[in-house]
Amino acid sequence: MTTATHPRKFPWLVYGLALFLIAAVTLAPIGCVIVASAVSNHYGCALDEGSVHPCVIGGTDRGETLYTMFVLGWFMLLTLPAGAVAAGGWLLVLLLHRASWRKRRAQMNPPPLPV
Repeated sequence: MTTATHPRKFPWLVYGLALFLIAAVTLAPIGCVIVASAVSNHYGCALDEGSVHPCVIGGTDRGETLYTMFVLGWFMLLTLPAGAVAAGGWLLVLLLHRASWRKRRAQMNPPPLPV
């Protein structure tokens, strides 16, 4: 419960979590490409966007999985611009919310009168 003597704090955690979610969704395709490339390099497998190449890891062919992860990188053509727009919207909402929060807080605690 908030009173005039104990105003609510600004919800930085909510904004931080929202920004983390935006960044995670935006960068997920890049992460898939990095992981697929690292795994294929570690096991000495060929990896490209042209076709599936066999890659035996632990007795199982993982070539198709690595190929799919590598090709998912093309989604960054969608997620990077969408993430930039979402981050811009996030920043706009943050600035507007912070300004209105500061205004309400200043009205709750007026400055002392000069003596």
